[in-house]
Amino acid sequence: MTRLAICVVSLLFFAPCMPLLLPRATKPGKLILVRHGQSIWNANKTFTGWCDPDLSQQGMLEAEHAGRLLLEKGYQIDLVYTSRLKRSIRSAWEIMSELNRQHLPVYKSWRLNERHYGRFQRESKVEMARRLGVEEVQKFRGGLHHRPPPLPPSENDLLRDRKYADLSAQQIPSTESLHDCMVRTRPLWEDRIKADLSRGKNVLVVAHGNSLRGLVKMIDNIPDEYIRDVAIPTGIPIVYKFNGRMVAVEDEDEEGNEGLNMTGVFEGIVERKVKGQFLEKPGLLREAFLREQQWQSQVPGWESIPKKSISTISKMEQSLLTLQKEKKSFKGSFEEFVVAGGPLASDGADGAATAASIVPIPNGTVTNNYYGGGRVNNYRRPSDEPECVKNVVPFSGKLKANIRKDSVVVIIRHGKTSHNQLGLFTGWEDAPLADEGREEAKRAGELLRIHGFEFDVVYTSWLSRAIETAWLVLDELDELWLPIIKTWRLNERMYGSLTGLSKRMVAQQHGEEQFKRWRRGFRDRPPRVSSFSPLYPGNDVRYNKEAMSDVRYSFWETIIRSVEGGRFLRHRKLPKTESLSDCMKRTIPFLVNRVIPEGINKGQRVLISSSENAIRGLLMHLCDIPEDRICDVEIPNGLPLIYDVNSRCIKLLDDGSGRDLTKAYNFGSAVDLLFRPCLGEDGEEEEECDLVYEWPSIKIPIPGGEEMAFERELNGVGLE
Repeated sequence: MTRLAICVVSLLFFAPCMPLLLPRATKPGKLILVRHGQSIWNANKTFTGWCDPDLSQQGMLEAEHAGRLLLEKGYQIDLVYTSRLKRSIRSAWEIMSELNRQHLPVYKSWRLNERHYGRFQRESKVEMARRLGVEEVQKFRGGLHHRPPPLPPSENDLLRDRKYADLSAQQIPSTESLHDCMVRTRPLWEDRIKADLSRGKNVLVVAHGNSLRGLVKMIDNIPDEYIRDVAIPTGIPIVYKFNGRMVAVEDEDEEGNEGLNMTGVFEGIVERKVKGQFLEKPGLLREAFLREQQWQSQVPGWESIPKKSISTISKMEQSLLTLQKEKKSFKGSFEEFVVAGGPLASDGADGAATAASIVPIPNGTVTNNYYGGGRVNNYRRPSDEPECVKNVVPFSGKLKANIRKDSVVVIIRHGKTSHNQLGLFTGWEDAPLADEGREEAKRAGELLRIHGFEFDVVYTSWLSRAIETAWLVLDELDELWLPIIKTWRLNERMYGSLTGLSKRMVAQQHGEEQFKRWRRGFRDRPPRVSSFSPLYPGNDVRYNKEAMSDVRYSFWETIIRSVEGGRFLRHRKLPKTESLSDCMKRTIPFLVNRVIPEGINKGQRVLISSSENAIRGLLMHLCDIPEDRICDVEIPNGLPLIYDVNSRCIKLLDDGSGRDLTKAYNFGSAVDLLFRPCLGEDGEEEEECDLVYEWPSIKIPIPGGEEMAFERELNGVGLE
């Protein structure tokens, strides 16, 4: 039966019940609130505010556990909001990783930042209570309108922090009351989050105790005098559901998910008004951590909760198994929930407070975290000055401090996956990074940091291997707050029915000549997959959403999905196989229509993390490589390729090894087309062998207000 005949029969079949096939009314989505995991400063009872410490080890586990709870209950997230502080961003990353949803859009808003504690920031809560008195400190902590002493402009580093460069000086606080923090969250709720929910999107918000308090106050209409009694525990999802008028409701869980209503946690009017639902009793996870520590100290080799590792089981099976292990360690009664206002109540713990304190960091002192924990010392200076190598930015062996301000495009192929190591066709299959691939991405980030690179925007695909590579690079650069734009157009080439197969096996079964045509032919497509194949992207939930609005609908696939689902289901036209030419037809337009006008033409510094064939398309356009030669270009994993916008050429970064990197790495037989001489302003080839940048020594502030020039040579192992 021909396709036309099938379509006619399908239309006749559906004609009597067309009213049932009309799109259903949109039901509001669910709002999931998660307070970030415990930070290093939370653990030490330090006023944190807009300071940017990272998660502690316990905080990482709390965030992972929150992701597993959402996975167990079956919640599907559509988009994510975080603050611009790394403890919030990293918590969201861990949650998305557990859900295997790293491709989701993440909006990082300063409006979700923690309350600014003014001069109290960086100070020990215990020490401040001793110096000023518990009552005075609690007035600032618990009072709705009380502000701590403000920071003067000369001491307010936020005014000079590039992560807030888009804000006016008036928008950057020097101190805030709890009310001030709640007021700044309102526009984000009214204009963005609430609108997303009304369109049926399930929204995850990972933020801070006080900014989440503001959301709870708006959602539940809690009076001012009672909001101070609401505290949000770390790492436990709180779920809100809404009716058609976007009013929070306490309805039965139609999905069969068990939860703990917030009723009973708070007292008085707060108990009656809060409609959110915990996915777990607050305090249980912290109690499990404490019991774990006790057993580890008493029983050598004890490990009741398995640590993350690469596993042959699926991601869902691995996460649920870990959650099951964690729950087995939950014993004891419902730990008393700590409400805001206790003299030693932590900003980060979900259980009882400790009396630990922290010594405030002196002004002007450089911490290890600022310089990446001293990891730069892993680089070495060659004993002899390396020969000047064409297309290689020289590495002098000294720590570089000047930041490159010119527009630049850095392209990185993701680190190796297990598929790469085993010689399998990967394509759109979402193979995760192998341990080796993660190290490659980290080294790329370290090398970029040493050479003074910063970025303004990041583009990557929807494949987790490219997303994680970008994430690890940004982590090394301490730029997790940057916007990351994820698009399917930067996905690897779709290899059809070859996906997941051994390249050697394909060559043996189909012959070396056919294998080469499928793999390297510019217009040759591998065999297609069917509409019902698990390899077809249309059967992957991430490609079923409206996020692919730039792809036209498929009449044929719409008919198939509607028949299968028993109701009208529109379906996009997704690739069932692709040639290299097909892949470039989606990557080059994205470069031309998005990256160049929105990034390069505006003088931005752009990072692109993608896969080999997508990168071939980008280089084909940027370097004018002819289509009959582009298949000869090889892209090494985890190696930054620097496209200098002004000189219009590709460069590499000297790693301090003294090697000719154009020969040390395999760039294929078209290396001459990739590393062409740079062009000057007059369009003529330049004779200089390297990019010219100033390399002043770092000036490190030391106690006493003086500066010390960092001139010492670096010892250790290079990036080989």
